[in-house]
Amino acid sequence: MKRLVYNDLLSWKSKPNRKPLLIKGARQVGKTWLMKEFGKNEYKSVAYINFEKATQLTDLFKQDFDTSRILRSVQLVTGILPIPGETLIIFDELQSVPRGLLSLKYFYEDVPEYHIVAAGSLLGLSTHHDDSFPVGKVDFLELCPLSFEEFLIATGNESLHKTVQSQEWKLIKAFRNNYIELLKHYYYIGGMPEVVSSFIQSNNYTFAREIQSAILESYINDFSKHPPLDIVPRIKMVWDAIPSQLAKENRKFIYGAIKSGGRAKEFELAIMWLEEAGLIHKVNRITNASLPLKGFADINAFKLFAVDIGLLGAKSGLDAKSIIQGNQIFGQYKGALTEQFVLQQLKFSNNIETYYWSSEKGIAEVDFVIQAKGKVIPIEVKAEENLKSKSLKSYRDKFHPEFSLRTSMSDFRIEETLTNIPLYTIFLINKII
Repeated sequence: MKRLVYNDLLSWKSKPNRKPLLIKGARQVGKTWLMKEFGKNEYKSVAYINFEKATQLTDLFKQDFDTSRILRSVQLVTGILPIPGETLIIFDELQSVPRGLLSLKYFYEDVPEYHIVAAGSLLGLSTHHDDSFPVGKVDFLELCPLSFEEFLIATGNESLHKTVQSQEWKLIKAFRNNYIELLKHYYYIGGMPEVVSSFIQSNNYTFAREIQSAILESYINDFSKHPPLDIVPRIKMVWDAIPSQLAKENRKFIYGAIKSGGRAKEFELAIMWLEEAGLIHKVNRITNASLPLKGFADINAFKLFAVDIGLLGAKSGLDAKSIIQGNQIFGQYKGALTEQFVLQQLKFSNNIETYYWSSEKGIAEVDFVIQAKGKVIPIEVKAEENLKSKSLKSYRDKFHPEFSLRTSMSDFRIEETLTNIPLYTIFLINKII
């Protein structure tokens, strides 16, 4: 299964000032597979340790950070003698052992010639009291579920993918039904690698949903094991509320919709935990469409999206027939799924920081506003082909953007300063801009 971030790993390997690489991401997005695949393809040997399973190494970093001693332990456990430049050392689930994260600092300072990749699902949430983060001593890579672009490749539709990449819009239009069909499948299957792999092998929607349900259950188990006990109930409440919050016409997150009389101070730590675990994406409102957007973010107004559109559908109880057949996907829940889809593509394919805009009275709202190539660009999201948008007009009248985007089921077209791009080509956004 091709992952586009593989090229980032190759770049990391060849960096002259390479640091240990920390791969972040939610559970089951494919971190372990990616590290092992990279090691198998690009190195002569791989020394892999999963610290959740290697219980004999629980105290490996407690005594000291003598890298010679640690490397000897790696050899004893894996049977691999680490050789600089020839061996990829993989520390998986590094957050499971005390001072594991901090050890990366000393590998960088004392033995930078060794190639080390570390991963964990809850790296920013270590509960070990004597841990500290190796600030400035590691490189970072975030791994997300498969984007729609990667989904096209994984499902054997490389020719359709290449056609989109070519931006031959007349040819893309000729195959629009193919893209729409695959888009609907992505809405249901999502991008979790195990779910995608199962569907490719079995073409069975029921099996896919069973795996999604198991993944959701594993997340809930994490809620009970890792965060402080006093916020566990609130984490579950926020997590369970995401489908209903997104189903509202105004998708701004409302604390009172979780619990009567709910306030920010009750739930902000729970939201922060879910963010750090990679399970949700927080999109803040902006009050002004000027550079830099971060300077105009309203921390009290935001939307919360799930890590994956397939998991959101599973949490919402959407069945395959409702999504795949006919046009039901664009019914009651159309806005929620479509916004979730667009957000994922902005983040997964392009790593774009996203915001949204609404007028002071909330009468008008633009789904996403991004900062790219020195421009502030509004993005209006439409689930169908109805292209009328009073909200985007209000935004444009107020801020006069040089360039505006609308993404919908309609075909590519340019109308003065407004460009419409099909939903299934949204991963091209950087090229189009």
